[in-house]
Amino acid sequence: MHQQTEVAVFGGGCFWCHAAVYVEVCGVTRVESGYTGGSVPDPTYEQICTGDTGHAEVVRLEFDPAVVSYHDLLEIFFTLHDPTTLNRQGNDVGTQYRSVIYYQSAGQESVARKVLAEMAGVWDAPIVTQLAPAATFYAAEDYHQNYAEQHPLQGYCALVVVPKVEKFRAMYAGRLK
Repeated sequence: MHQQTEVAVFGGGCFWCHAAVYVEVCGVTRVESGYTGGSVPDPTYEQICTGDTGHAEVVRLEFDPAVVSYHDLLEIFFTLHDPTTLNRQGNDVGTQYRSVIYYQSAGQESVARKVLAEMAGVWDAPIVTQLAPAATFYAAEDYHQNYAEQHPLQGYCALVVVPKVEKFRAMYAGRLK
């Protein structure tokens, strides 16, 4: 039987953190780190780190909506980062770390608007997450793919990524692969 998949693209700080969590979600069939929302074609990591290209670090997810809904993926997204800090997540500062949802369809836009409204009641400060139509996605360099899994003892991974993954596992134990 052919599985029908959809695509979701989210940015909320370093893509290593988001990729490390989403790869464990039941129904997510593929996770790819990359860049979107900027003006430079085929940007490199070094280029986007300057903040001058306009791109955000994002994860592109392929998922089976019969197993996990877009709404659920967005709820996970809002547990992985602070959507009230503009162009910043922890020590990562710059527009490339902005909180953003790139919707792929009118249906995704509608769900995202609903979840954003729900989250406004959860957070104490205003939500600064941007909502934007899908833009060209550029896959990050190979060494960024599955980075946390390949480098769990690297400083950033050990101090930032691993705790986020552990928090996610505790919160969503029933939804893991």
